[in-house]
Amino acid sequence: MPEPVLTRRERLVDWLIRGRYVLFPAVLVLLAAAWPASQRLEYDRSIESLYTADDPRLAAYRDSKRLFGGDEFIIVAWTDPELLDEASGKLTPAAEDRIRSFSRRLSEIPGVNPRSTQNLARAMEPKPLPFSIPFFPDQVQLAPDEVHQLLRGILIGDDDQTTAIVLRLLPQGERPVRLGETIRQVRAAAADFERRTGFRTFVVGEPVQVHDMFDYVDDDGTTLFRWSLGLLAGVVLVLFRSPRWVALPLVVVLASVVWTKAVLVLSGARLSMVSSMLNSLVTIIGIATVMHVIVHYRERRRELARREAFRETFVVLLPAVFWTCATTAAGFAALLSSHITPVRSFALMMSLATGMVLAASVLALPGGALIGRFSPDPHDAPGEARLTAFLGRLGAWVLRWPGTIGLVGFAIAAFTGAGLFRLEVETDFSKNFRADSPILRSLTFFETRLGGAGTWEVNFPAPKDLSDEYLGKVRMLADRLRAEIGSGEKQLTKVVAITDPIDAMERHVSETYSVLVSASFRRLPAAQKVRLVQQLQPEFVESLYNPQPGDPDQPGRMRIVLRGREQQQARSKLELIGRVERIVRNWADGELAGDVPNAPDADPEATGLYVLLAFLVQSLLGDQLVSFLLAAAGIWGMLTFAFRSLRVGLISLVPNVFPIVLVVGSLGWIGLPINIATAMIASVSLGLTVDATIHYIAAFRRAQALGLGVDAALIESHRGVGRALVFANLALIVGFSVLTLSHFIPLVYFGILLSVAMLGGLAAALLLLPILLRWAVAGGRRPASGGQ
Repeated sequence: MPEPVLTRRERLVDWLIRGRYVLFPAVLVLLAAAWPASQRLEYDRSIESLYTADDPRLAAYRDSKRLFGGDEFIIVAWTDPELLDEASGKLTPAAEDRIRSFSRRLSEIPGVNPRSTQNLARAMEPKPLPFSIPFFPDQVQLAPDEVHQLLRGILIGDDDQTTAIVLRLLPQGERPVRLGETIRQVRAAAADFERRTGFRTFVVGEPVQVHDMFDYVDDDGTTLFRWSLGLLAGVVLVLFRSPRWVALPLVVVLASVVWTKAVLVLSGARLSMVSSMLNSLVTIIGIATVMHVIVHYRERRRELARREAFRETFVVLLPAVFWTCATTAAGFAALLSSHITPVRSFALMMSLATGMVLAASVLALPGGALIGRFSPDPHDAPGEARLTAFLGRLGAWVLRWPGTIGLVGFAIAAFTGAGLFRLEVETDFSKNFRADSPILRSLTFFETRLGGAGTWEVNFPAPKDLSDEYLGKVRMLADRLRAEIGSGEKQLTKVVAITDPIDAMERHVSETYSVLVSASFRRLPAAQKVRLVQQLQPEFVESLYNPQPGDPDQPGRMRIVLRGREQQQARSKLELIGRVERIVRNWADGELAGDVPNAPDADPEATGLYVLLAFLVQSLLGDQLVSFLLAAAGIWGMLTFAFRSLRVGLISLVPNVFPIVLVVGSLGWIGLPINIATAMIASVSLGLTVDATIHYIAAFRRAQALGLGVDAALIESHRGVGRALVFANLALIVGFSVLTLSHFIPLVYFGILLSVAMLGGLAAALLLLPILLRWAVAGGRRPASGGQ
């Protein structure tokens, strides 16, 4: 008899099986070779990178750094019961000595600008007068109560026992060490100070918050990935009791992750906050792929020898595996529409990683399944017979009550979908950390003892030569902003303007010297008053006023520094920023109008790292709707092509969109704000839940090809693919449970929400997809076999 003509798919599978003794060792060698390079992948720790290049808030932030030198401060604070002498209000000798010695040590840390270090002892010492005033001493010193009032909430707390040292960091390009090393040394010095004095000492500052965020993501991502793989291995071992089939999915996942990271390192790419999900997402794709192979291969082994069983498994499943990876990659590729560079990079990373899963599966599984005789076959899972029977009954029940189930599914989707309109974004950056984390304990101490921990600013046009009239208008704006100071969470806690030390000095002179001297002081030109301020607080003026912004045709620039509470509700923080912006714009359009040449070309702006962090999630969400729609369109197109049916392509979207609506809409109903990690959950989930859809439809088509009727084919798909989906979801959810131990709260939410999305996808595949497939077959020609 003539030999049967083999299809290209069968020839490919035969070639893979024949080459297993070369391909499988090659996978292991490439894995080992890529490992060192993969460990060198670093994070881009820049918050600015999470904004589009043309974002006006990012432009304002960069302009402020250029004009005023940047505001990267680290603040070290503690409570000293013997800080002030009760009678004089001055520092006690012991407290002054502690502050000065500690300040010197902190100023010597690499990365700290020693000229800009602020402490209470330095602020209260006398300063030489930069010019002469008749009958006025050669040195100027404010009264202690004036100093306290001026520096309240900055260097001294309302309790007159809490004090702080403010360290200004060198610009990024001038630092001799990395920011992380500077922060480490500051914390070590603070810990040593606490041991020597017994005073609880806290380190805070927006650079510290951002650094800790990336540190937690980096450290937790690596550690928890290893633990999750361990838990996955444990679950797979319990399910199938075969060390070989425990090792194989881990090899596929590790090879995919390591190869992807090595390629990224060689290409010069870096991970971002968005890319922190790489390990978890690759694990989902890899485990789901191998789980289908395990279940199908085990069924074939009941009748066939190992090689024939694996050959038939790969011939049957290879198209579904290919289209799953291709469709998933297309879903992630839709994120290339984003205007944010890290999101586009994440799209390329995940598309590459999905391709790596396909390559690792195709190259490793034949050799992994067939080489050697130790523990060759997976066993039945505990209770699998009952699970199979349950899935069969579930399929029959679904087909018996399609209208009721469809109506309930629609009602659930409609109800949870309404929650989309109730969504809020998380702007409280402190909510990213656990309550027992060092940074959150420091933030809480600072916000309760020294006012808000969030420093920001409003800047506006200024003349190149300051006048009393202009300073009067600045004073007016500062007073209006101070009207926003209050005990509620929606208020500012501190307003710092260039006129504050001038006003404090005038009060001091009027209370201390004669009327003649006081009048002479008040009549000093604005330039001399500003010079006096510079003597009182070095670098104070240049940090608030820049008369030469770079363009000779443009006016100078001035700013008022504000402080707000970091730990407050998202809506409150955004309302405060918006209210301050309106106050400043109304002031500029009214009092300032016409006072500064060319001022209309430079509108007032509210900016600062506090503002960038407040709008960070909104920035990530900005084009997610477009990306989601493009991903849906891409998945529909890929599935339409795979199954050669517009109708099947359309219905395949339902079980993929349903869990997203369920998860994201529920966030709105339960009042859980969207944070950094969950901002892209919709686009990410859409690319992951497609696995169940493709394998289910392919199994249904194979059952029909064997002569089964529509309902019988659907029930058979329930029993076969349904088991693989249940096993994969069980293993992944247990593995992701370790994310709940993360120090970074968004990773905790990500693990929980992704698990819920996978369960939603499983429910949609088992409850909704059979109804839709029955409708598709009844309503049109059965699609061609492209997806089989």
